[in-house]
Amino acid sequence: MAPRRRCPVCGSKQWHKEPASGLITCSEGHVLQNYRNETREVTDLGPHALRKRTLKSGRKRKERQSKADPKLYHGDRARYHYFQCLQLILRIQVASLTELWGLPKEFEIICRDIWALHLSLLPNPPPPEPLLFSRDVHGTEPSNVRRTPPPEEGSDDERARETDGEQDAAQDHASRPSSPSSSSSENDDGDDDDLEMEVLMQENSDTSSSDEDDAPRPPRADAYAVAKRKHPSRVYDAPASNVAVLMVACWTLRLPVTYMDFIRLIEEYKLQYLDPVRFLPWSLASHLTKHTVHALSPHHAPTVLHLHGLTSRLAKLMYLTYDVHTPEMNSPPTLWRAVRSLCGTPTLYALTKKVARIASIPFTLHRALTSPLKHEKKRDPTWHKFDSIVPEVSLIASVIVVMKLVYGLDDNGERLPREKDDPACALPRLSDLLKCIEEVDTKSADHFPFSASSPLSVIDMDERSLDQYIDFCETALLPHEDRQSEQNAGTDFFPLERHSSQMSSPPQDENLDAPAALKATPLDAEDDHLRPGEIYAIYNTLDVLGSIPVQYEVVVRRAAHWAGVPEDYVAGVVERFERRLVRWWRREGKQQRDDESEE
Repeated sequence: MAPRRRCPVCGSKQWHKEPASGLITCSEGHVLQNYRNETREVTDLGPHALRKRTLKSGRKRKERQSKADPKLYHGDRARYHYFQCLQLILRIQVASLTELWGLPKEFEIICRDIWALHLSLLPNPPPPEPLLFSRDVHGTEPSNVRRTPPPEEGSDDERARETDGEQDAAQDHASRPSSPSSSSSENDDGDDDDLEMEVLMQENSDTSSSDEDDAPRPPRADAYAVAKRKHPSRVYDAPASNVAVLMVACWTLRLPVTYMDFIRLIEEYKLQYLDPVRFLPWSLASHLTKHTVHALSPHHAPTVLHLHGLTSRLAKLMYLTYDVHTPEMNSPPTLWRAVRSLCGTPTLYALTKKVARIASIPFTLHRALTSPLKHEKKRDPTWHKFDSIVPEVSLIASVIVVMKLVYGLDDNGERLPREKDDPACALPRLSDLLKCIEEVDTKSADHFPFSASSPLSVIDMDERSLDQYIDFCETALLPHEDRQSEQNAGTDFFPLERHSSQMSSPPQDENLDAPAALKATPLDAEDDHLRPGEIYAIYNTLDVLGSIPVQYEVVVRRAAHWAGVPEDYVAGVVERFERRLVRWWRREGKQQRDDESEE
């Protein structure tokens, strides 16, 4: 604003600024001379950008502190550490089995070799141990390892490669023979034709590609492949694979063991499988995350079918990849165990061996380990349908087939022999046998009272059973001795008195005391009963609405409990073996008729 001075013309002190022109005039309209009005409004900017100059602060920004525990391992290091824990658990399991079953020292050596083969046959093998972490070097590299930096843009290496490429292209061009001018004109015409053909081919390809896009594709095939690649299966990395390694080692030593032997030891906490982290030293357990601990600690014992799938896969891959052949099952003692589980006699054992030979019962872990079947015709199969089933199930299914041949098991009365030399005379009577089987099935459940399938409740226990249950809980829940704290308030203020009620090792189910006095099957003096094998019924397991006789159900239930598989599985195997015997019987009858016709 102009200073408060008088107008040199009229002497007025009243000034005002006109908004339109920006001039300062007095009350009489005289314009104030020599007044400069400047504004900061910029209408035309130059080619340079304006930037406000600031001074940097001397304060240093704090780095974000990670809240992760540095002791816990992640990534490939955690996966390598996971397999280290699995290997140590396997060594503990081998030591426990050696002590429980009195195995030789070679068992540990065989388990070690099979474990190495198992790791190499995994779909996602364990990564090697990181070099930096093995040397306890964090954030630095060894002096003998140097990384070559990537070439910068426009560097000498890149220029040299470009120069070499240009020289090679020039040499190729120079090596081509030169053509005359007439041929060049013909080539020009040919190039035009080629261009037209390329345009037509492009249109056709676009049309065909659009038709292919409209065609239906398999739903979610690509998404499934991507998800499978991103999250690979961890079935073969689970702790159950340790039991598969132990099973293959037992088969290598020809030990007559079954899958249920391992499952019973696991449920009794005599084989370290459930919550095995408490057996690991603190130097290993301190680096495990909660996810790794969850992967190492299954909640339940594995099923027989799951264990057989892992074991048969391992034996098959060992044979196909490294030509390591797993021998057949030691069938004679295992077959005797199956016969005794159904309260059988040596006569039943001998008959079962004959039926198993006729029906070609498999005694290997996988059908790839056996020689193929004989091809009499072109359409003959290479193997049977149930050649890769659980081996002990095939044995006890053959026992059931013999029992059906002798007794019928169809609720249609008792089969009685008519000749003294009939093998049925050396077998017990059906009514006594079924009663004995039910008693043995009940006793076998009582010998394993604290298994996962036992319906026993604490309310129903007596004083002795409670003491045994407390001892079992102490074995199953308390940490290992070297991991227990010295000061324990529970044991200090509430000490438990030790009694002589320690649980002894439960006997095997085939050693259960069965009734010694079983009456033999009498002869049919009046000829009013069916003979053994006279009428034979085959029950279709695919018939969901059908039912099986009570006698047959008792035998199948006991066999399923002994083998650790569902009853439908046992019934399906029995049906398959029965149909094999029917085909063999028809072939034998046809061969006999042909021989008679030739004579």
